[in-house]
Amino acid sequence: MDEEQVNQTADTTSQAAIIINLEQMIKNHVSSIDRISEEAKKHKEMLDDIFENDETYRAHSEAAKEAAKIKSATRAEIMKQPQVFELAEKVKSLRSEVKELKAALSDYLQEFRRMSGANEIEGEDGEVREIVYNAKLVKRNSKFRP
Repeated sequence: MDEEQVNQTADTTSQAAIIINLEQMIKNHVSSIDRISEEAKKHKEMLDDIFENDETYRAHSEAAKEAAKIKSATRAEIMKQPQVFELAEKVKSLRSEVKELKAALSDYLQEFRRMSGANEIEGEDGEVREIVYNAKLVKRNSKFRP
């Protein structure tokens, strides 16, 4: 085995060790997140119980619910006006368009970074912007597992 092969084997072994360590760190963090989330849920339930057992809070909560019902009914009446309904639909359409454009931009940025190796891009306004990714871990849907 020549020196280059030894170096490649060492690099591969080192990379494998890093991946194993990284995977273990990910698993530890997921476990911590699950554990702390469960603890927070229990404490939140306890806090909610304290509020619900307070007579003043319950009275104010009921008054707020009634006010919310009145507000909702008033909003529904206003939304029946054609110009208000059209404006609401326009807002909904524009939000949907922005969401689609952001999804496409994300794809373009990934491809740009992959092809150019650059983490920054200069906008038309001359401002330099950094390409940032936000990865998260989600449970796989068990219905589609092989």
